[in-house]
Amino acid sequence: MGDARNDVAGERKAQKLPIEGKRNILITSALPYVNNVPHLGNIIGCVLSADVFARYCRLRGYNAIYMCGTDEYGTATETKAMEENCTPKEICDKYHAIHKEVYDWFNISFDNFGRTSTPQQTEVCQAIFKKLLENNWLTENTMQQLYCDTCKRFLADRLVEGICPNEGCDYKSARGDQCEKCSRLLNPTELKDPRCKVCQKTPRIRDTNHLFLELPLLKDKLEEYINKMSVAGSWSQNAIHATYAWLKEGLKSRCITRDLKWGVPVPHENFSDKVFYVWFDAPIGYVSITSCYTPEWEKWWKNPENVELYQFMGKDNVPFHTVMFPSTLLGTGENWTLMKTISVTEYLNYEAGKFSKSKGIGVFGNDAKDTNIPVEVWRYYLLNNRPEVSDTLFTWTDLQAKLNSELLSNLGNFINRVLSFIAKPPGQGYGSIIPEPSDADPDPLKHEPTKKLVGSIVEYVEQYVEAMEKVKLKQGLKTAMSISGEGNAYLQESQFWKLYKEDQPSCSLVIRTSAGLVYLLACLLEPFMPSFSLEVLKQLNLPPEVPFSLEKGDIDRASRPWEILPAGHKIGTPEPLFKELKDEEVEFFREKFAGSQADRIVRAEAEAEKIAEQLKKTKVSDSSGKRQRPTKSANEAKSKATAEPEISVTRLDIRVGLITSAKKHPDADSLYVEEIDVGEGQPRTVVSGLVKYIPLEEMQQRKVCVLCNLKPATMRGIKSQAMVLAASSSDHTKVELVEPPQSARVGERVTFPGIDGEPDDVLNPKKKVWETVQVDLNTNSELVACYKDVPFTTSAGICRVSSISSGSIR
Repeated sequence: MGDARNDVAGERKAQKLPIEGKRNILITSALPYVNNVPHLGNIIGCVLSADVFARYCRLRGYNAIYMCGTDEYGTATETKAMEENCTPKEICDKYHAIHKEVYDWFNISFDNFGRTSTPQQTEVCQAIFKKLLENNWLTENTMQQLYCDTCKRFLADRLVEGICPNEGCDYKSARGDQCEKCSRLLNPTELKDPRCKVCQKTPRIRDTNHLFLELPLLKDKLEEYINKMSVAGSWSQNAIHATYAWLKEGLKSRCITRDLKWGVPVPHENFSDKVFYVWFDAPIGYVSITSCYTPEWEKWWKNPENVELYQFMGKDNVPFHTVMFPSTLLGTGENWTLMKTISVTEYLNYEAGKFSKSKGIGVFGNDAKDTNIPVEVWRYYLLNNRPEVSDTLFTWTDLQAKLNSELLSNLGNFINRVLSFIAKPPGQGYGSIIPEPSDADPDPLKHEPTKKLVGSIVEYVEQYVEAMEKVKLKQGLKTAMSISGEGNAYLQESQFWKLYKEDQPSCSLVIRTSAGLVYLLACLLEPFMPSFSLEVLKQLNLPPEVPFSLEKGDIDRASRPWEILPAGHKIGTPEPLFKELKDEEVEFFREKFAGSQADRIVRAEAEAEKIAEQLKKTKVSDSSGKRQRPTKSANEAKSKATAEPEISVTRLDIRVGLITSAKKHPDADSLYVEEIDVGEGQPRTVVSGLVKYIPLEEMQQRKVCVLCNLKPATMRGIKSQAMVLAASSSDHTKVELVEPPQSARVGERVTFPGIDGEPDDVLNPKKKVWETVQVDLNTNSELVACYKDVPFTTSAGICRVSSISSGSIR
């Protein structure tokens, strides 16, 4: 499964041209408008979804290119330039660089990320216009347009807002070109109570001459194309619905010129003071950006027999790509490569409302980078939450749940368990070497756990390919993640830690097979999380320049995972792949990104003023230059000391316990219920969240360290009267029990030499004693359980863990 990993945005590779006999795929994503920073809804709706498909196509060995760029002409740019007191060109330069930086960070693998304000755009756009004019698909007409007497200009569509005329919608902030709420395309004069967006005054209607594309005359050609390609290209249902709704309403002549300065000039003597309307000009950007990539662009764009065009966009862009742009190309009479497959997303909403660039609501591309949450986590969450058939919701708690339970506990846990075991020294593992098969090894297809695993994996890989071919990206991702779940189940069922001691040949097979699955997962998940896959390659000690591949022969290898990695290969150093996102971090992010960007600036300024005010009120120093502190009487200090002893590990009542029985919690899959003898005559009932990490049979008749003075807590209907102490690795993919020596006496207190004191009867949750001490409970490099650097000690010796060094105990 040798990489389709392509260079990130902007890094140019050798130009690719269609190859006879290969599958040639031209991929575009809707050109992001250049007047703002893209938010997460824009990213998943267009560039990220297209990137996943482009990466998948490269894995499959298809000859694919991915074209995108910033849409730079039109009213919105002129308006933004007015707001920022600069030229439209300066605005475009500024925001093109911002977009490119965001997409670079998201690892978007464009073959070319260009822009529409280029000479090539003018050349291609004007050539298409001249063909339409020659073929008599254009007409001149006088139209009524809104004119603002205050601003002394005709108002382009986006400079007008008003009430949507669509019955039942009545959205109060509909734009002059389209209602954001119901997605209906509009003319500005249709709006009720229109107002100029610049000065908020009511504009008046004035006559102005423009050129129109006669869509009604192109209806037959267009419907023939739609009826054929919507079936052949398996268009998504939301695209089909939006397109046929447009046709049903009846095609109308559409104006293709505007009274603006910033745009492609109209090459016609009667309209030389006008530019092309952005809906006409922007889709042509796909072509001109390709022409900037290769002078032989026509081999991609005028070659429908050998090239398949896949286009990605949000639902508000559908009519422009299924009606307007095809009509424009059909009208030229030339042999254009028309769109075969369209992939459309609904809206990704943010917490309680909508993402909005204009209102500054939501998490924007640069915000994602600033959180220090790794890019692979953002890509995974957005793609897992991709709004393919209905709107979906971004919430911080959902991001946390997906990261902690799916990436950390499922995927990261599986890979780390396998590689960490291989990396253990001989006698405990394989000394970092993929084990060699021997004559004593069982036949993989007769070894029941392996045979069962292979059946599932082959089925999942077939489902993955089928989903990805149909551009069902979310389904493809979930199918790949199911393989990780199968891997975890395989490890548990085979009990490799026992096999290592009791049946080395079977253990060798299980580990070779699991290592093959690690590589297979890195391959299947590369389109979704390329940085994750690179890290797995590093830990497997495989060169990153050797490409992953999912061509026919490579897919067949999934049925023999024990052969994927060569026996005798030395792996690299296993490291945690994911890090837990904690509750306090989630709360911080939710608060930080609440409201609009303007609200956030106000909050930050208010906080800065508050701090400045506090500094003014503080007496920074006395005459000797020393900081002044408020003084307390001796009695106050004494009573405080008497009331609250120093927080120390001695206040914890940690005892040696013996688990006399353990079983699954009847109402919670992740919990065990144990009966533990702690030397009190009657055992205590303890509920522990260890199911994912420690097999049930390993919980029986085992000595453990038990914290006995926590306040009892009811967990899913069962009261837990203590807590079993366990160590976890830094990424929480591995958890091991803290074990006292076998000869330690049940019920004896665990002590810490040099630290004396009596335990509290019950720890007061409000005083946070446990939380304060817990941060200093750890395992050292010798695998000894410690408070700071003092070992957990019993009369029979110190307490240890099996393999986790520098772990956290809780």
